[in-house]
Amino acid sequence: MRPKVLVTRKIFDGALNLLGKHFDVESNQRDLPVTPNQLVKRLQGKSGVVTLLANEFSDMVLTQCPDLKIICNIAVGYNNIDIKAATRRGVMVANTPGVLDDTTADFTWCLLLAAARRVVEADRFLRAGKWKGWGLMHFLGHDVHGKTLGILGLGRIGKGVARRAKGFDMRVIYHDPARVDEATERELGAMYVDKRTLLRESDFVSLHVPLNPETTHYISHGEFALMKRTAILINASRGPVVDEKALVKALKEGKIAGAGLDVYEKEPRCERALIGMKNVVLAPHIASSSIETRHKMAMIAVQNCIAGLTGQRPPNLLNPEVLGR
Repeated sequence: MRPKVLVTRKIFDGALNLLGKHFDVESNQRDLPVTPNQLVKRLQGKSGVVTLLANEFSDMVLTQCPDLKIICNIAVGYNNIDIKAATRRGVMVANTPGVLDDTTADFTWCLLLAAARRVVEADRFLRAGKWKGWGLMHFLGHDVHGKTLGILGLGRIGKGVARRAKGFDMRVIYHDPARVDEATERELGAMYVDKRTLLRESDFVSLHVPLNPETTHYISHGEFALMKRTAILINASRGPVVDEKALVKALKEGKIAGAGLDVYEKEPRCERALIGMKNVVLAPHIASSSIETRHKMAMIAVQNCIAGLTGQRPPNLLNPEVLGR
């Protein structure tokens, strides 16, 4: 009898077909949200699950799914999964790192440029039929070229953002708990500084840190107080890295000039006040959403699942200690 696998949301047909060659697959191709109780019910008798960030695998969920052997996240992040609880129960957890780095770096620049040059606001103005001709003072934004870009978190995506800054002749500074080597700093043209210096000197602050207890509300009231009034904050990492209430306050009080956001504290909701702010660009967590990258992510997750349930080590296993049991 073939193992059974659950796919919690709609994925590409090619990935689904590959999974179906190895397992009996139950797939939510209608793409409807699944509640925790529905998830538990659907996981009964399932050996594997291919899932998205929207589905949470807490200790409570894992306790009720004794047959589960592997969780395959279609994402780099895995804050939706209790890794320690999964490890205690011998459940493998895998993600899809690397494949989305450049695509996310590209989108970071989409947010940065759109926020700096008021693209979304101008688009709405034109579509509403309000444009009556060229005007010297229309939609005055901020130059990007020659400015200072501060990158908080110089991992794979942060490095990609820094490389793209060269084309805009920007000064790049960064802060990361693990400073990169001098050769990498020279290659990127990036200078290491402490967090406070970065916030004080940057015209654009771009966040690329993982979500953990240390980075929750990594940017809050104190950080906004340090930033330039002309600064723009970009967040394409994880929502809880920014204290959204503090962000709203900083924007309302003019402590910073604007923001470009792809992620939010309590997705799919964001602070209601952000919706009406003209100096904020809001995107629905789509930084990795290119056809090529999302397809690769789905295929990698499926390959992780196939490996894990056929006696092989999943290529992107996050808790290898379960293999020694």
